[in-house]
Amino acid sequence: MPRFAANLSMLFTEVPFLERFERAAQAGFEAVEFLFPYAHTVDEIKERLDATGLEIVLHNLPAGDWDAGERGIACDPARVDEFRTGVSTAIAYAKALGVPQLNCLAGKAPAGVDAALLRSTFVGNLRFAAAALKAANLRLLIEPINPFDIPGFYLNRTDQALSILDEVGADNAFVQYDIYHAQRTEGEIASTLQKHLARIAHVQLADNPGRNEPGTGELNYPFLFAHLDHIGYGGWVGCEYKPANGTEAGLGWLEKIAGKKAAVPA
Repeated sequence: MPRFAANLSMLFTEVPFLERFERAAQAGFEAVEFLFPYAHTVDEIKERLDATGLEIVLHNLPAGDWDAGERGIACDPARVDEFRTGVSTAIAYAKALGVPQLNCLAGKAPAGVDAALLRSTFVGNLRFAAAALKAANLRLLIEPINPFDIPGFYLNRTDQALSILDEVGADNAFVQYDIYHAQRTEGEIASTLQKHLARIAHVQLADNPGRNEPGTGELNYPFLFAHLDHIGYGGWVGCEYKPANGTEAGLGWLEKIAGKKAAVPA
């Protein structure tokens, strides 16, 4: 059975960010992931890791002004310097916190920018980031995101991501495969995972429709979990879903579908 990491940007959001580590540990998770650590110091986060025994398996490179609706800047030719500064910041956090991989959000395509320039900017930024991360012994990930949840997002499909990684040519750059986004954009989840397993370094989940916990929608998660085992996926699966009725109330899927007992408070 896959190992599951709680996504603290989606789960336990009724409490402040730093308090979510303890909640995740109490619920039985051994690892966490989240969008960004940068609003907090390394020491603040490390204190929570030390207290809970959790590990962080993933966070993102800085992605612009998230609260203003930005969802990454890596494809924006006007913000290359900002992107490269963000790479250094992310590496510093990752090394201090023991994070093995960082995800790069491509961002929304700026209006009026030629498609060739968007791609060359993204490829150039990824080459820069991959080289910097390799020097720090880190993996770089890119994540296709469906265009319904984030209209205008530059990177939407697995084949597009693989083509870009081919052009980047870095042996430490991989796909972050989000089952929910892939289901909305292209389907063929099982075959895509199997065909491209060597190039997928991280998997995330949510059901569809609604982006809620497994078992609430159309995806056959018992099959997919068994399939991940069958094809030899050895990484973590990030639980990046919106709890339908509160995180703890929805953790029954871990036992019902995944066969893993969750320590759900009474």
